[in-house]
Amino acid sequence: MQTPRRGSDGNSAYRDAGVDTARAQSALLPLLGRLRRTWTRGNVEIDIGHFANVVDLGGIGVAISTDGVGTKTVVADLLGRYDTVGFDCVAVNANDVIAVGAEPNAFVDYVAVQRADEAMMDEIGAGLSEGAAAAGVSVVGGETAQLPELLLSGEGGNGFDLAGACIGTVRPGGAITGSRVEPGQAVVGLRSSGVHCNGLTLARKVFGITLEETRESKLLALMAHAGPLGCALGEELLRPSRIYVDDVMGMLEAGLDVCGLAHISGDGLLNLPRLDAGVGYVIDSLPEPQPIFRLIQERGGVPDEEMYEVFNMGIGFCVVLPERDVRAAIEVARGNGTEAYRIGHTVPDPGRTVTLPGLRLRGWRGKGFERAG
Repeated sequence: MQTPRRGSDGNSAYRDAGVDTARAQSALLPLLGRLRRTWTRGNVEIDIGHFANVVDLGGIGVAISTDGVGTKTVVADLLGRYDTVGFDCVAVNANDVIAVGAEPNAFVDYVAVQRADEAMMDEIGAGLSEGAAAAGVSVVGGETAQLPELLLSGEGGNGFDLAGACIGTVRPGGAITGSRVEPGQAVVGLRSSGVHCNGLTLARKVFGITLEETRESKLLALMAHAGPLGCALGEELLRPSRIYVDDVMGMLEAGLDVCGLAHISGDGLLNLPRLDAGVGYVIDSLPEPQPIFRLIQERGGVPDEEMYEVFNMGIGFCVVLPERDVRAAIEVARGNGTEAYRIGHTVPDPGRTVTLPGLRLRGWRGKGFERAG
């Protein structure tokens, strides 16, 4: 029997945890229509829906993206540890900017807090600084807001939200959108560090770290040493996202024929069809995901279809390029300390299907994965 997909009439672990991405996509449609009508100057190069956009500012192509760290803040708040989420905030934005082939230059952050706390802000700042150094950006400003009525936390906590925006530069008209991706090219996957910033709501529900639980029970769950992880659960969930700036910029500087770039975040490998190419993707050589993913799947009874849509499952970024450049791309990444693998290839398919033959899955962006046979 086929497991119901997200957005169907069947059960969905992620939707039951409070995140209905299908509904969110539908709700965005009228908003996006209004936003496109603001493009009156004719200098916007990419449609909404790519990882970042590029604006031609008089001969300088400026790439821009904005994102936050999601409910990873809940874990940080419970543990009173804020030194990694700043790094995450830089990572999620810089990785989107390089996905159009732009070099990140500057970053601004937005921190909203239940109440001002000097030690907390210092730790967040330490993470932002470390992430900025890894991404090669300057943090040029930001904003802090105290919102006690919006950001509530349990006894002893300090609710907060953290987001940012990153800009980079690229030659006008030179953005890598995937338009040169064609059948017969290779997909190189860059290893993630773990869950990064996506699927934390589902992961927390699986481990009993929800609003319904007491603060004591949530702390016990986070501090428990999970054998397969080799560390406490909370430490694993707060592991910083990997920044791929040096990997991608290194490939471009080496003259590799990079045709497509995809940040594998929310929607997992179904981010590949965001590239501007009418091809399908056969992902047939995936490495074993990190133990945290199997632990989430086993504890929550989450099917493969949903795991590979919600989480990155061990691959945080993909590079599409000709077969002749695969070895060089892998060497560049590994030279920076990032594990890289040839994980698949492109095929003729105007429907832009993503196929995982080893798991008997096939999927489409906005529809999710289903069992293939």
